[in-house]
Amino acid sequence: MQLFNDRQIRTAWDDKEEKWYFSIVDVVAVLTDSANPQTYWRVLKKRLVDEGDETVTKCNAFKMRAADGKMRLTDVADQVQLFRLIQSIPSPKAEPFKVWMAQVASERVDEIQDPEKAIDRGIEYYRRKGYSETWPHIAAEWVVSCELCHFFYGGKIYRRKFSTRF
Repeated sequence: MQLFNDRQIRTAWDDKEEKWYFSIVDVVAVLTDSANPQTYWRVLKKRLVDEGDETVTKCNAFKMRAADGKMRLTDVADQVQLFRLIQSIPSPKAEPFKVWMAQVASERVDEIQDPEKAIDRGIEYYRRKGYSETWPHIAAEWVVSCELCHFFYGGKIYRRKFSTRF
């Protein structure tokens, strides 16, 4: 369960996919203040299907605890789907998210064109978290060395990523 503006958004972690899923109806309720977010989502979903938007056809349904305490199937979206759906919601409350998403997308495109910007952003991120000045450089070197790790098993050579937090 996540809170947004003191409103609950039901979430579920999928161990197999290793990602979070968010209740679409809960997100719609927060962003629209609709009296009936289920109906709002149903209408939006139909409109998106009619427009040929594949986002809704890829949505999963998970059993989540409903307001009445029972476990019910609920449409859920992963982060990418959720961002796409937020873009489709015409609401003043959705605008800050849309502006933020556009800004982040613009920054990532800039980083693709100039990878040094991505490195600088990562270093600044760690500085703001209170890490030492040398820590980002040490971490980057460690990641590069682990990227190159290989291991031998059953007559085959495998490349393996090691991911560990410092």
